[in-house]
Amino acid sequence: MEIAYVFIFFIYADFPKRGKIAVALLLEMAFMGLVMFITLRFFHTYKTRSALVGMLCVVFGVIMYASPLTVMREVIRTKSVKYMPFTLSLAIFANGVVWSIYACLRFDPYVLIPNGLGALSGMVQLGLYAVYYKSTLRDDREKPPEIQLPEGV
Repeated sequence: MEIAYVFIFFIYADFPKRGKIAVALLLEMAFMGLVMFITLRFFHTYKTRSALVGMLCVVFGVIMYASPLTVMREVIRTKSVKYMPFTLSLAIFANGVVWSIYACLRFDPYVLIPNGLGALSGMVQLGLYAVYYKSTLRDDREKPPEIQLPEGV
């Protein structure tokens, strides 16, 4: 599914943006190849391979869930939820809860740690949204749509 999104992006993006994404994709593939090489070459048991890959997944999962921390700091500083979309916060919370429940059923700490922290992060975001929602000033001026439809259709 994500390949389709990247393909559509490549069709419609200008050249400098295509280049940035292509470099990022190449770096990701190189990193994945390096992890695969190290795992297969130097770790020979299922337990050690699982430990290495699991720890990497925990690190990157925590980084993914920690990325909204800068937005949460901005919400507290400005007392406004203007830059923190509710649906994203709700999705982060729901995703973290569902995967945490799965990890508890399977007794998998490599899934539980990042997703438990993600559920906690999402809960904090939803709490901030509840606290600062009413203090957010709404922009009454409606932006005109980017594409104007003809009136007579």
